[in-house]
Amino acid sequence: MSASPTFDERVEERIGRMSPAEQRVVRFFQGNREEVLIASAAALAAKVETSDATIVRATKTLGFSGLDELRRTLADELRASLSPAARLTRTLGEIGGSLSAAFEVTLNTHIQSLESLRRTIKAEQFEKAVTSVVKARRIFVFGIGPSSAMANYLVIQLTRFGFDASSLTDTGLLFADDVQKLRRGDLVVMLAYGRVYSELAVLLDEINRRGASALLLTDTLAAKLRHRVNLVLPVARGRADMLSMHTATLGLIEALLVGVAASKPVETLANLKELNELRRRLAGQAGELSIPK
Repeated sequence: MSASPTFDERVEERIGRMSPAEQRVVRFFQGNREEVLIASAAALAAKVETSDATIVRATKTLGFSGLDELRRTLADELRASLSPAARLTRTLGEIGGSLSAAFEVTLNTHIQSLESLRRTIKAEQFEKAVTSVVKARRIFVFGIGPSSAMANYLVIQLTRFGFDASSLTDTGLLFADDVQKLRRGDLVVMLAYGRVYSELAVLLDEINRRGASALLLTDTLAAKLRHRVNLVLPVARGRADMLSMHTATLGLIEALLVGVAASKPVETLANLKELNELRRRLAGQAGELSIPK
């Protein structure tokens, strides 16, 4: 059985029969694969300065049934072809050994990631995410590998705000002890990228079995997992062909924290004042946190 054509092979085979607007769309797809993985048809149309209908037509002319199938193909190709070493190699190739270029390229990637985040996440999605955090009985934040640091950061801040929050950052057999804590009414915020590894698969099963809710922050897994979670917030990790960068994820986490504080300002400030008092008793006036008036 012959292998399915790659995304680029589809483009080269079919682009000649496309309209100029459709050609512009598929060239954008080729150059911005990670954004295509997470953005809606409307957001892509705005970026390319065309219509939603043109996005859909271009997708179908490439032989896909719709954007979800196109995204699955792109995600599979990215996972198969770009190891962390390959991403770093491409990053180093682009900067060419110049330290000033390293600074500029990295900052530009961060800026583009944040701009993509603004385009991709709609106000109603963000509001629903904040509400799910505020109304949860308890909050668990899942993240392993590099994402564990961001999971722990979110837990620390939520705890300071007065929420009952814990991290799910263990792997292997220890993860069973973490998952066993879940109860009905809990919310699990999941930072998950790339593939459905065993811890994530078990966690999704147990969230459903135990009656908890799930908020997923992801790049390539939205199409695959959107029917297994309550809400997906799509967030890219920089450029698809370069070293993974987490500015957009951190920006989204901090936006959620500000949204949560804005939803419960009295309780949040009361808890921060209590924390200040505890710090004062431990370290004196120098240990105080700054609280807005």
